[in-house]
Order: sequence, then C-alpha cells, then structure tokens
Amino acid sequence: MRTVIVLAVALGLGGPALAEDVLTSPYRQQAAAGLRGLNQSEISELEAGAGMGMARAAELNGYPGPRHVLDAVAAGKLTVSAEQLRRIQQVFDQMQQDAQRLGASILEQERQLEAGFSAASITPDVLSSRVARIAALRGELRTIHLSAHLATRAILSEAQVVRYNELRGYTQGADEHQHPHHQH
Repeated sequence: MRTVIVLAVALGLGGPALAEDVLTSPYRQQAAAGLRGLNQSEISELEAGAGMGMARAAELNGYPGPRHVLDAVAAGKLTVSAEQLRRIQQVFDQMQQDAQRLGASILEQERQLEAGFSAASITPDVLSSRVARIAALRGELRTIHLSAHLATRAILSEAQVVRYNELRGYTQGADEHQHPHHQH
C-alpha cells in the first residue's frame, strides 16, 4: 500500500511539470524576433536562395543539382568539360539569382502577414489572399530549383550522372565517405 501512495504522490507532483512541457510553446524563442513566422534558419535560407530540400524529387531520381555538381568538380571527384562547367555555372547563377529574388518576395509577404496579425487588423479575406500569395511564391521557388536540376541533367552525360549519384551516396557504388545531403 505504501508503494501505491508513493507512486500516486510522485505522479501527482509530476503532472503539473508534464502539463507545463505540453503547454510551453516551441516557438517561445521567436516571440521577440523581428519576423516571427519563420525561424532564423528559414530566413537565412530564403535570403541566400538555398534549396531547402525543395528539389528532392529531382535529386533523388537522378537529376543532379548544379551546386552539388560544382562542388564535386571543385573537389576533383567529378570530371566535366570546360563547356559543361560553364553551362552548369550559368544554370546555378541564374537559379541563385531567381531564388534570392523570390526569397526576398516571400520574406516581404511574410512580414505583411505578420504585420496584419500584430496590428490586429487581419481579416479572413486578407489572410486568405496573403497565404495564397506566399504559397504561390513558394511554388515558383520550388519550380526554380527543380528546373535547375532538370537543366543540369541535360548538360551531363549518363556516366557523369551515375558518378554524381555515387558521390552523393544514392547508389551501391557510393564512396564510403560520402553522405547524401538533402539541401538541394
């Protein structure tokens, strides 16, 4: 009986602490941030034009990312011709430029959405419009990244794509030291 009482007291005392953990927001660190709807990593990635995993459908199905191809070439792990290198760099530069432009637009739309909530002036129609605009911009951003993978694949030979997949760790012949990255 004593064990039951000790257990009941322990559970009773643990209840409030457990409830506090459930109620404590994982976003509490962002409460004082300038743009509260996104974390700093998301903001940085949008500003940089980073892939943010948006092109995984291409990457994991044999459509190399231009940034990763350039990295592999620079590391001496993937051989390409000077013309291929020039074209892949061009694809990357255009993707980067377009992604940064769209990232800035997404951040501006997120700021406007947050401003409506902050001013307590948001209406259901404005909410719907702003969220739809953000979703459309994110769709455009994903298209930019996926298109860059499509263009990069068209520049490379089949053997280069096979080697790229090995380097990224997607095939059984993959280098032991390489691990797939799902950034782009």
